[in-house]
Amino acid sequence: MHKIYFDNGSTALPKAPGVADAMKNYVDTAGFNVGRGGYQAGIDVAMQVLETREALAAFFAAPSARNVVFSSGLTTAMNVLLQGFLAEGDHVITTSMEHNSVMRPLHALVESRGVQLDIAACDKHGQLDCAAIEALMRPHTRLVVMLHASNVCGTVLPVAQVGALCRERGIRFIVDAAQTAGVLPLDLGAMNIDALAFAGHKALLGPQGIGGFVISDDFAAEVSPLIFGGTGSQTQSFEQPQNLPDKFESGTQNIPGILGLKAAIEYLNARGIDSIYQHEMKLYEHFVAQVSDIEGLDHIAPRSSDKVAVASVNFPERDNAHIAHRLDREYGIMARCGLHCAPAAHKTLGTYPAGTLRFSFGHANTVEEVDHLLDALRQLIETTPLETEGSSHGI
Repeated sequence: MHKIYFDNGSTALPKAPGVADAMKNYVDTAGFNVGRGGYQAGIDVAMQVLETREALAAFFAAPSARNVVFSSGLTTAMNVLLQGFLAEGDHVITTSMEHNSVMRPLHALVESRGVQLDIAACDKHGQLDCAAIEALMRPHTRLVVMLHASNVCGTVLPVAQVGALCRERGIRFIVDAAQTAGVLPLDLGAMNIDALAFAGHKALLGPQGIGGFVISDDFAAEVSPLIFGGTGSQTQSFEQPQNLPDKFESGTQNIPGILGLKAAIEYLNARGIDSIYQHEMKLYEHFVAQVSDIEGLDHIAPRSSDKVAVASVNFPERDNAHIAHRLDREYGIMARCGLHCAPAAHKTLGTYPAGTLRFSFGHANTVEEVDHLLDALRQLIETTPLETEGSSHGI
């Protein structure tokens, strides 16, 4: 059976051409650490890591390569930023569409440090009115943190407008770009973003286990490191270096992941992220144009024209998890059922606790694959029994 992957919101598959080769070549021929030896082979690897930082700095219009900080992923990056900045009594604002990579660290900080949290309500389509953020701002508000696009329904939130509002008020602004880095243009300066967290394995088309954040110099000075240790620099001192990126990069780096991400960015630059976005949205629009006519399912649709290629559906009279299982086993279609690590978003959209069945289209998907999905959904509506008491929609 031909397998079709529609879970690119979770992680992109296939990865960009050249990613696996770059990682294998490093492991096989150049598995040296960076900043730990003065031999030329190690210096050559360090230059490749620097080139990756430079590519990401250009990608996000960061001040320089040193403003790019690597971590194991976006969740780690968000924890470094939130835990390193917020203190007792600080007030922070987020939105009701957030992923748990933001919600859980904030909840922990409320419990452990007495941080004050307000959540700006988005509408039932996942859209945010900037006035909802502004209404929550207080004299002691230190931070607004929000995602750029929903991983549940694809709605793109008005990051640039919120950034401008924060800059006017002297409030720091952090953006979760998990669903947009690699398909939508991002500019730290133009969008007034103080720090942007990215996941290397989603739309950036790199491997799992690599991500990070891009941070302005002045904001970096206000954030304390979460991890302390060896950096290969200022080794004579027991104090953590304050220069970027070393301040936030203690320990051995995931160099295979970094070099895999480097290959992915080279592919994105050659193909063009706008070209990829247009391709994915063509698939999305093709799906949406027909799925709304299928009786027995609800399409959880953004009303705004600003969106990414993430579509969620719900089967009010059937078990979402049962549908997802049959799609995989009988039609070879892989999709994600449940709450997508975003229960707050599902509460906002009115799909909690059942969640939805999500289809997230990627750079390698085709119209023919979407047609196969649509045919499968039509057939499953006809052959899947109505939900009975005690059945589960998944988690």
